[in-house]
Amino acid sequence: MKATGIVRSIDNMGRLVLPIELRKMLKLGEKDSVEIFTEGNTIILRKYAPCCTFCQSTEDLTSYKGQNVCAKCIHKLSVLAEE
Repeated sequence: MKATGIVRSIDNMGRLVLPIELRKMLKLGEKDSVEIFTEGNTIILRKYAPCCTFCQSTEDLTSYKGQNVCAKCIHKLSVLAEE
């Protein structure tokens, strides 16, 4: 993890403002979505990009019952189903 040296306070509504420098560096626009992860006592923010539930590919996705699955994984699953 790379330290930025930037410290921000959380306001009384629980909001945190991401500095413009970080938003520009990560190409985050005003309406872009951000995913929130935790690892121990660490919070990780990542620009949201839909990806395959199984392999995390972002190409050729199909949504099935609320999950994104790529064409390669669909093929692999269909081969397994035939066995």
